[in-house]
Amino acid sequence: MKKKLIALAAAGALAAPVVASAQGTNVTLFGRAQAEYSLVDFASQPSQGALQDNSRSSRWGLQVTEDLGNGLKANARLEFGLNTGSGSATTPREQWVGLSHSHWGDVRFGRLQSPFKDFAGGMTIDPFAYTTLQANGAGGTMTGSANGMGSGANTFVNSAIRYDSPSIEGFTFSGILMPGDANSLNPLQNGSIISGLLPGGLGSNGNTGGRNGEFDGQGAAKYHADFMGMGLDIFGGYSRDNASGLQKSMGLRTEEIWRVGASWAWENFKLSGQYEDVNNALGAATCSTAASLTANPLDSGLVSGQCNSAMNWGGDGNLWFASAQYRWGNTTLVAQGGMTKAHAGGVNNAQARKADSFTVGAIHNLSKRTSVFGGYQHVYVTNPNAAAINDLATAPGATVNYSAPGYAPPGSNRSTFTIGLRHNF
Repeated sequence: MKKKLIALAAAGALAAPVVASAQGTNVTLFGRAQAEYSLVDFASQPSQGALQDNSRSSRWGLQVTEDLGNGLKANARLEFGLNTGSGSATTPREQWVGLSHSHWGDVRFGRLQSPFKDFAGGMTIDPFAYTTLQANGAGGTMTGSANGMGSGANTFVNSAIRYDSPSIEGFTFSGILMPGDANSLNPLQNGSIISGLLPGGLGSNGNTGGRNGEFDGQGAAKYHADFMGMGLDIFGGYSRDNASGLQKSMGLRTEEIWRVGASWAWENFKLSGQYEDVNNALGAATCSTAASLTANPLDSGLVSGQCNSAMNWGGDGNLWFASAQYRWGNTTLVAQGGMTKAHAGGVNNAQARKADSFTVGAIHNLSKRTSVFGGYQHVYVTNPNAAAINDLATAPGATVNYSAPGYAPPGSNRSTFTIGLRHNF
């Protein structure tokens, strides 16, 4: 009798989503589990090996869709990240609600990804995104901003509105706005001495600067065309992060980033590249924890990562990235690289520095959902500054010196070997 009751209860639980689906609502459970063994070798430091997921690729979530009729749909997404190697499961990812229509596009409200990350370049053209071989942050060839406005792994924009247009003759547009009340939000959520200066901290990346009445925002457009068996994508975008009142009192100004790039595909070949121009770096002077490949780059007890894409705080600079891929059966061979140049200047009067890197590796699909990957990355760092100059905690007025190599110490070239396994569900 007890077994029958248990069976009936289980059947009832399984029937609930089916009834909801029949009424026009669909709830989909999705996610990814990833683990990789990485060996990181810094110049003049002992090699470090770890089996984990510091790039925060692993996640799970719910995607909800309700058909409202006449082509209109209500949508929602709740997603959380985790680290399969350390047991951490505290990182919120996308969390939003919105409406969509095939004729006028998609609008979302909540914690969102920026267009620089998932629409125009960024993660969309990096085959090693969300691995220790990724181009942003430690890889040093894409902005890995902790405030979510760049393409940093595991960064999102809080309290935002985003619109994505339908495709019109191959053209699409995406834009995001964050109302400028960030001064009332605590970027670190932990009472840190520098909580009013920069965003960061596990799970809280996303608050940008600005005062009441100002808007941080980002817009991007792209064009897709198919011609004689070839596919071409051309994209460009603009990002704006207003300085907060406290940041302005320290001499910082509104950050502006311009991006342009393209991808070309023919048969089994694909070439991609992008260029970014950074002015008055705020978020672009930081990296997300996942982009820098550290559990927390401000923790002086950790020495596993670098922030090679960061600009001098308040300074200018540029980044470029290029990638070549060849698909051979179920295996994709990858060779890519690029360079970050941080110009001299900024509020700390730092010297110019740069990081250039190359990456080679392969991704082999065991099925449509499961793949193995591996490769090698080397980053050449030219950094004449003392470690404290590149550390945002040493801004004027700060009394704490976090000298952890989460922000690349001088001359620390970095070599990374990795092999990993990923499963999507």
